Amino acid sequence: MTDTRPQPTPEVFWEEFYGRDDRVWSGRPNPLLVREAAGLAPGTALDLGCGEGADAIWLAARGWRVTAVDVSATALERGASHAAEAGVADRIDWRRHDLSTSFPEAPEGGYGLVSLQFLHSPLELPVERIVRSAAAAVAPGGVLLFVGHAQSPSWKRQAHADVRFPTADELLAAMGLPSPDWHVEVRESLRTEATGPDGEAGFRVDHVLRVRRLR
Repeated sequence: MTDTRPQPTPEVFWEEFYGRDDRVWSGRPNPLLVREAAGLAPGTALDLGCGEGADAIWLAARGWRVTAVDVSATALERGASHAAEAGVADRIDWRRHDLSTSFPEAPEGGYGLVSLQFLHSPLELPVERIVRSAAAAVAPGGVLLFVGHAQSPSWKRQAHADVRFPTADELLAAMGLPSPDWHVEVRESLRTEATGPDGEAGFRVDHVLRVRRLR
């Protein structure tokens, strides 16, 4: 039977999500962000879907000035608290946006790094449109970094049946690539053996795209 109940707004959904526990995520930065951004020269960064702020804090600790964006006020408050504990509060600007309807204004010249890490939702989310806006916010010489699931983790196939995972080709097409204005530095799909939350053996497959704007 089709579920005809009205869907919650993204703000309501994610506030309920973050309201279930005092801390939802591990507090550690995403490993693929660390791998891909560790060698970049610090500048200005935009962290889209920042959650409780671990990525933004990691970037700020390495000299970046970060604009961290999420739809959940609770997640942003936690991120700001963690940033203060880490001594980088003055390097991060926390902003609330529902990316399905609004996008943060970029500084003049754009950002040196725009990061989208696991920007997935069981609610309708226009990922390609968000990626297009993200690309427009990258400064010449800067990098757009997208990391996301290629499919649900093996232990969550049914739970994530309603979540759409764009392909690398779809994401590149959303950015208008191929284009002489951009260079694809990294494009890969990684299969990682992993253990589910109940101890079950499994795996996950993630896309990694690192694209540099040339002009």
